Amino acid sequence: MGDYAINEENKVRRLREKARYDQDTVHGVLDAGLVAHVAFLQDGRPFVMPMIYGREGETLYLHGGSKARIIKLLESGAPVCVNVTLLDGLVAARSAFSSSMNYRSATIFGTGSLVEGESEKLRTLKIISDHTFPGRWEELRAPLDSEIKQTGVVGLHIESASAKISEGPPDDEDFDYDIPVWAGVLPIVNQLGTAEDDPRLLTGVSLSPSIAALEGTRR
Repeated sequence: MGDYAINEENKVRRLREKARYDQDTVHGVLDAGLVAHVAFLQDGRPFVMPMIYGREGETLYLHGGSKARIIKLLESGAPVCVNVTLLDGLVAARSAFSSSMNYRSATIFGTGSLVEGESEKLRTLKIISDHTFPGRWEELRAPLDSEIKQTGVVGLHIESASAKISEGPPDDEDFDYDIPVWAGVLPIVNQLGTAEDDPRLLTGVSLSPSIAALEGTRR
């Protein structure tokens, strides 16, 4: 693993000490997240679209309806910006100004290309499925031809990227530490709960191994 080159596009300008440009950190945030917010321009107007995704190496695969405008725009090779942010805690400082959040955030820039061919589309759809539901793909029926045709997958090559990591206790002004008010961190835990049966589940059907393995896990 190496570092992404720092340029005017991905350079972190505020709180630079929190910036990370190594692939390990960027990939770690992407792999821990579940939703990517994809920003793009269409007809001169800005838009942001939440999308599910999966990563393979330096390619982020984004999933949507084959006729959706975001898929059409991405497949055209238009430049896009993608952000994934994970909140880890509320940081309660001794002043409102110094209060903040602990977080892990990755922002990537790149251009997309449409995934074509049934076998390649199925392969990349499995990557996206495995990102959210590891092992679930093998437990399910094969996708129908109509489902494959209705689904669009775009491969977004990561051309540049940066991460920003904020962690630890409050960073108060020296003169604020004498204030007799509580300060600290309230952790935010993103944790999966206990699976709830579909009301139409067939009698005798037990919890799938892939879902059982996810219960109680943290992202």
